[in-house]
Amino acid sequence: MKVVAFNGSPKKQGNTFHALQLVCKELEAEGIETEIVHLGNKGIRACTACNKCRENQDEKCIIKTDNVNDWIQKMKNADGILLGSPVHFSSMSANMKAFLDRAFYVSGSNGNLFRHKAGATIAAVRRSGGLPTFNEMNNYINYSEMLIPTSNYWNVIHGTMPGEVLQDEEGVQIMRVLGKNMAYLLKLIEHGKEAITPPERENKTFTHFIR
Repeated sequence: MKVVAFNGSPKKQGNTFHALQLVCKELEAEGIETEIVHLGNKGIRACTACNKCRENQDEKCIIKTDNVNDWIQKMKNADGILLGSPVHFSSMSANMKAFLDRAFYVSGSNGNLFRHKAGATIAAVRRSGGLPTFNEMNNYINYSEMLIPTSNYWNVIHGTMPGEVLQDEEGVQIMRVLGKNMAYLLKLIEHGKEAITPPERENKTFTHFIR
C-alpha cells in the first residue's frame, strides 16, 4: 500500500513538510509506503473551466505546462492521499488551490478516480486560520466519495519558523494519531475488498435552481 502526500508550502522543508512527515512516519511504521510531493514552489496554473477533461475522457487536464497530470496519476495509483498546506489569509496556499481544483475536477469528470481511497488533510499555521484551511481542503475529499481517517482533534499544527511545529506537543500528537488511524483505515479497506462488495458508483446528477 502507498500514500502520496502533497506539500503545498512554498518552503520545501517548512512546517507543512514537518507535519506531513509526522503522519508519514506512523504510516511507514505500519508498512505503508509514503511519498511527499513538493508542489508549493511550482508554477501551477488555475483551472480555466474549459471542460476538455470531461470531453476527452483521458484523465488529463488540457494544461500541459506543469506537473498536475503526473500528480493526478500518482493519486489514482495510490491507496491514500494526504494534503498539507500552510495558512495564507485563513486559506490554503494559492498553489494548493490551483492543484486541487484541477486534479479533483479531472477525477470527477473521468469516473471519480479517487473514489473510496483514504484521504486526509492537515494545516500548518502560525496562530489563526487553521480550521478554515483544514475545512477547505476537506471539501475536495468529501466531494470525491473518499474515506476520511480522523484524529483526536482537528488536523492543525502551530509554528512560525520551519521546524517549530515540532514543539507543539498537542499538534504533534494530532499528526501521530492521524497517521495511526489512516494506516488502520487503509488496512481495513484492503482486507475488506475480498469480503465486502462496495456500492456501485452512481452517475452524478446535476441540478440548478433556475426555472
